[in-house]
Amino acid sequence: MNRKTLRAASDSGHPPRTPVDITRREAHFRQVVDLTHALAQDCPTFFGKRQLRIEPTASLAEDGFHDAIWHIGEHTGTHIDAPYHFSADGVGPAEIPADRLVVPLAVVDVQAQAAADPDYQLTPVDIAHWQKVHGPLPDMCCVAMNSGWSSRFGGESFRNLGEDGLLHFPGFHVDAAHMLMMTRNVVGLAVDTLSLDPGRSQDFAVHRAWLPSGRWGIEAIASLDAVPPKGATLVVGAPKIVGASGGPARVFALV
Repeated sequence: MNRKTLRAASDSGHPPRTPVDITRREAHFRQVVDLTHALAQDCPTFFGKRQLRIEPTASLAEDGFHDAIWHIGEHTGTHIDAPYHFSADGVGPAEIPADRLVVPLAVVDVQAQAAADPDYQLTPVDIAHWQKVHGPLPDMCCVAMNSGWSSRFGGESFRNLGEDGLLHFPGFHVDAAHMLMMTRNVVGLAVDTLSLDPGRSQDFAVHRAWLPSGRWGIEAIASLDAVPPKGATLVVGAPKIVGASGGPARVFALV
């Protein structure tokens, strides 16, 4: 906004807005954990092709401000998969109600399994074990897989392309997705890899089951080691773009 615009706003006759005093708001968390990878032009992608290019359109030296056009794939970096991604009549990120994007977070740790088997799939057994230790899954929660894969972000081992031409990284087993849909009131899945499905999947069975049910997914989530298995609140800053099937998101955990 330039000076002329600011002056016009001040002369409009409207009273200035009173700043919100956030210090009076009662806090129910001690820490905000950023669960988002920084999005760079060379970040790893599912198909191995660059999906972000930043084209400068103004500079501070020449124009007095910085500006740029982003050329970006919807499913780049830490991002949300909306139901429309795999459903003709599913909603996009702009239509997901806000109260379904601020939800309890349950983190299922399968790092030991993934270290032994990069193709590991989180199963109903893992979910049952989590509930045995931590109690029932919270109502309207997101279930996140912590496979330890986040530490690989930025390198070729994040995609982990094998000599067989397939990607090798962990994901959810479709039976786990069905379990969470049929027996638990879960609104979202999250993974610290490039896909809700394991990398070597050829049919995207989890995507095809989960997203058309009206639920969403987060892929390439970061820093799950910094949040507890239960008790955190997930905040998904989904892009409000009409017609999109997903998009890069800033994701936080309130602990």
